[in-house]
Amino acid sequence: MDEELDMSQRCVLEAKKANRILDCIKRRVASKLREVILPLYSILMRSHLEYCIHLWGTQHKKDKDLLEWVQTRATKRIRGMKHLSSAERLRQLGLLSLEK
Repeated sequence: MDEELDMSQRCVLEAKKANRILDCIKRRVASKLREVILPLYSILMRSHLEYCIHLWGTQHKKDKDLLEWVQTRATKRIRGMKHLSSAERLRQLGLLSLEK
């Protein structure tokens, strides 16, 4: 951990890392089935997002929004979920928002 980084900068770095993981999943996994994407998201991406939320308890709305946007981007990847609102997607997938 770099002492030079503040919480917001760390959240940006973790969001970038999670986005790179999502891009890798998109390139390597042709399926958009829930049974394929959801476990990959949960194992590979969500831990980076939860790390910021739980460790620092992001105090700024922009940081929370950034991390939630990454989660939204990932859940839209699942077949049949793109047209739903973010809250509805999370409910149907059995996930909680990162803030909760």
